[in-house]
Amino acid sequence: MKAKILVTTILSGLIILSSCKKALDYTPKGVLSSSDLKSPAAVEGLVTAAYAAIGNGDMIGPIYSDWAYGSVRSDDAYKGGGGTGDVGEVDALEHYNLVTPSMDSFVSRTWKNLFKSISRANVALRAVNSLSDADFPNKKIRLAELKFLRAHSYFTMKLLYKNIPIFDETATAADILKVSNTLSNDDSWNKIAADFQYAVDNLPTTQPDLARANKLNAQAYLAKLKLYQAYEQDNNHHVININKTRLQEVVTLTQAVIASGKYSLSPDIADNFLPETENGPESVFAIQFTINDGTTAGRLNFEDGLNYPHGAPQYGCCGFHAASQNLVNAYTTDANGLPNFDTFNNSIADLSKVTVDPRLDHTVGIDGHPYKYDNTKPFSNSWVRDPGVYGNFHTMRNQQLATSSSYFKLGPFMGSAKNYDILRYDDILLMQAEAYIELGQQANALPLINQIRNRAAASTGRLKKLDGTFPSSYNLKPYTPANWTQDYARKALQWERRLEFATEGARFFDLVRWGIAEKTLNDYINVEKVRRPFLATAKFTAGRDEYLPIPQSEITFTNGLYKQNPGY
Repeated sequence: MKAKILVTTILSGLIILSSCKKALDYTPKGVLSSSDLKSPAAVEGLVTAAYAAIGNGDMIGPIYSDWAYGSVRSDDAYKGGGGTGDVGEVDALEHYNLVTPSMDSFVSRTWKNLFKSISRANVALRAVNSLSDADFPNKKIRLAELKFLRAHSYFTMKLLYKNIPIFDETATAADILKVSNTLSNDDSWNKIAADFQYAVDNLPTTQPDLARANKLNAQAYLAKLKLYQAYEQDNNHHVININKTRLQEVVTLTQAVIASGKYSLSPDIADNFLPETENGPESVFAIQFTINDGTTAGRLNFEDGLNYPHGAPQYGCCGFHAASQNLVNAYTTDANGLPNFDTFNNSIADLSKVTVDPRLDHTVGIDGHPYKYDNTKPFSNSWVRDPGVYGNFHTMRNQQLATSSSYFKLGPFMGSAKNYDILRYDDILLMQAEAYIELGQQANALPLINQIRNRAAASTGRLKKLDGTFPSSYNLKPYTPANWTQDYARKALQWERRLEFATEGARFFDLVRWGIAEKTLNDYINVEKVRRPFLATAKFTAGRDEYLPIPQSEITFTNGLYKQNPGY
């Protein structure tokens, strides 16, 4: 959260980018067109607009918050809200029944919003390229920033839809209409990777403006891409090979970020979820939001605006994104302070009797426990909108207190100026650990995973109730070298990623990357539907549900040039 995102805000009031009927037909419209913006100052304004674009999603067309796509579609959370009919497309996502999207929201709108961000990057790239190095000394750096931003949006599209059209700033409107979405999986990864590699090669390690991408950001993001690319899929989304060369690239890239010394774990995981401690040592790259910036509502994150407790008097809406019983159970620990890998979900955990990982109380709203570190207003079951359907738990990592300086209420919906981390240092450590494990070098992964666990164990300072006691019995210990086999290390890594990023939207994409989505999610449903009968008809279908459908409106618009994903 910053009063100014970048120092280059010239022309920000003149560059108005409006929506249009078709994403691929999208061009910025306003008083000035890109052809009018020839001065270095004006071009800087277009670069700023491209940065703004990666945060320009909305509640029904999210492009950075994956609560619906990555959390509700996983075993982390239920849709929540006022019953299954409330925002029905997310209910369809949760049931893996999104065969024919019923409205122009979520699946279709997210596609369009992502292409709008890609369009802004391409417009700015053309403008930067129109200037000489002499007239624009930062030309190469700005080109690298823009390619980083474009790659970010394409990477997001790739995770969601897999088979996507990819074009650059040289494509004309006529060219774009000839670009299909039938590139091979590896070729499309390579096209996106080329943008990140350009950013690695041309960005400085440190930038004068906090929000600008730097070389280390690009190395971290390229490592993330290489990790996904390493798990090679066939045309039906089955993982058929794990590419060791890609994994070694992950190790090399993440090591460069780690060895730089610029980033580190925050002492308390809570620091990642509070505006007072944003842009801290753990934040590698973040979307910057603003409040009290002279505009009516600021520039806020409204993508999580449905996800505040409904019955809490300080909020009043809307009760979406309810933590699952399965997730709560996953935080329980055994006598040695380790996860209950095989027995965690055998029954509904009695939280008054079991020991848990402290990250539970950073993640889930539980009756009588402080909500978002405010022990004067503990979470109450009365805050839950539809407990008969979705149970009594809620989520809170990406929510803010109504008393926070970052919080703003616009009508019934909530927004926050808390920055949104796209890459964090905890993710860098766990990406490297995963690569080591799959390379058969699991001993190298052990200290990396234990860094995460030790930080979690120490993250209790903000969790006390008003009377000074803790709401849960915490017992979290590091893993030991004993029996640290590749199989055990893999299980520990997958568990650690779930607990570290729970409800942040990473879980579903992790399961797909590892090739275990079908088994994990159908096992989850088979138990959970007994506890939550609304899931009775849910079923994950392998070869289809790993990715969203290509919006039918886009297939129609391209006269069938785009091909639908398998199974839809």
